[in-house]
Amino acid sequence: MAKTHSFTAESAAGRLDTYLASRLPEMSRSYIQKLIGDGHVSVNGRPSKSGYQVAAGDDIVVNIPPPEPSPLQPEDIPLNVVYQDDDLLVIDKPAGMTVHPAPGSQSHTLVNALLARFKDLPSGGDMLRPGIVHRLDKDTSGLIIVARNRRALNKLAAQFKSRSVTKVYTALVKGHLTPESGFIDAPIGRDPQNRQRMAVVDGGRPARTGYRVKKYIGDCSLLEITLETGRTHQIRVHLAAIGYPVVGDATYGVRSPHLSRQFLHASRLGFRLPSSNEYVEFDSPLPEDLAQALDAIA
Repeated sequence: MAKTHSFTAESAAGRLDTYLASRLPEMSRSYIQKLIGDGHVSVNGRPSKSGYQVAAGDDIVVNIPPPEPSPLQPEDIPLNVVYQDDDLLVIDKPAGMTVHPAPGSQSHTLVNALLARFKDLPSGGDMLRPGIVHRLDKDTSGLIIVARNRRALNKLAAQFKSRSVTKVYTALVKGHLTPESGFIDAPIGRDPQNRQRMAVVDGGRPARTGYRVKKYIGDCSLLEITLETGRTHQIRVHLAAIGYPVVGDATYGVRSPHLSRQFLHASRLGFRLPSSNEYVEFDSPLPEDLAQALDAIA
């Protein structure tokens, strides 16, 4: 069912999209901009634009169209729910599971599994990604947050944008990495030689990865990785760029006889709860396939 919201501006209030984001906190700014762009927002009886400067006395009407039928199908796939409340879920995602549907992977995703257990997950403007705040690569295991309502989605997204979320990964790389701790600060963009890959490139988006060697195992290094940014394939690209590729990474490194995927696990996740602003942190142990690989390499 369509909904309508009406406002009369009491004073000059800057951009229209910003004004509406303050009046409709349950909606993301990107969704509001889409509503404006699709002609669902009028000012003084006429369609407007996101950049319109709201003046005192303006009558603003927002028409929310009924949601489109979702093409997503719930699937009864087991999930390891580490934590849940009315606002969010923390899931320990297995390797091999894609987070959301995409070309070539329309089913058996985390989203399909979520829809079978949790109804009405919020969309941030992309109906194929309900509840999704951030992502993990298909073959990266570990902790991921899912929002259960739009207010929580917006608050969690703001924490990721401000880089206040703690994201720690465990990785095994080829070679003995020295120095034993440091940062990799190099921009990442599409590989000009292969558009299916990412690479360190001039003009790419800023990316910064911290690392600490936990121990040397055989001819490899077990690392604790911290992310200050969240670029696509960031850890794998940065480590390969400095000559220490992730073990088992067939795209940026070399395959391993001990693993069928890259040795990369999202082992710790910390953030503030949307309801109370309390900081919480969750840990995930190494899954069995990675633990067995360590034993085989040692």
